[in-house]
Amino acid sequence: MIELGVNSVLFGGFDFATACKYIKLAGYDGVEISAIKGMCEHLVLDNWKEQVDEIRRTVDENGLKILSMEVASLDEDRLTKAFEASSALGIPVVNVGPGGKSDIPEDLENSIAKLKKMSEKAEGYGVTLCVKAHVGSAIYNTPTTLYAMSKIDSKAFGIDMDPSHIYRSGENPEESLLKVLPRIRHIHIRDCKGRTSGPGTPFMQICGRGDINLVAFCKNLVDGGYSGPVCLEIIGALQLSLPEVVLIASESYGYLNAIFKQLGVR
Repeated sequence: MIELGVNSVLFGGFDFATACKYIKLAGYDGVEISAIKGMCEHLVLDNWKEQVDEIRRTVDENGLKILSMEVASLDEDRLTKAFEASSALGIPVVNVGPGGKSDIPEDLENSIAKLKKMSEKAEGYGVTLCVKAHVGSAIYNTPTTLYAMSKIDSKAFGIDMDPSHIYRSGENPEESLLKVLPRIRHIHIRDCKGRTSGPGTPFMQICGRGDINLVAFCKNLVDGGYSGPVCLEIIGALQLSLPEVVLIASESYGYLNAIFKQLGVR
């Protein structure tokens, strides 16, 4: 079955308890906890042990699951702490970006080497390390994703498919996902307007308001046998009010839940 969640970065202007309360009220099954240094650290990896009990209590009180964690960085020290925290909290997936710059062969090889090393390390913690193609980074489209997949054979390595980045790289994500589907272990989802470098305002990232064919994307995902987290990831919302971020979460939930219900996986 598909589990719908929200990356808590959407609630970066509020504490984790507030995020969980309204994520649950919006209808979601779980939360992706943000541990992104410099953007949103609902989980502070440098002192994660001090937060474990509070985080566990917060999600339990709200009837949520922690579906994943986003770290973004490939820094070995931060990822090691992320794996430790994930093991303690029962978080199955840690998501990162690839780093580097597009179309620089050395950057691509360096990114793959780091991902290979850290995914092998993740195995020991029972955690899956997922990377997503990211506009402007070393892995940024389907060909670079497939190349990384061919070089990393760890069972703890997976793809975090984000249709927004694939769309903005010039592809149609509903078609591209079929090529990487065997290794997809997590979905980051949002909409966007146009094929620009950024996804647009938070309100243009609401699922159903942009240009991506998310209906076809979700259908192909389900038809391909994917079963796992689909987490809304909205960036740029730090200055928004609580009613505004709740609106973004709620409207996206209604859109996605209706699609997946129609497809028989909700």
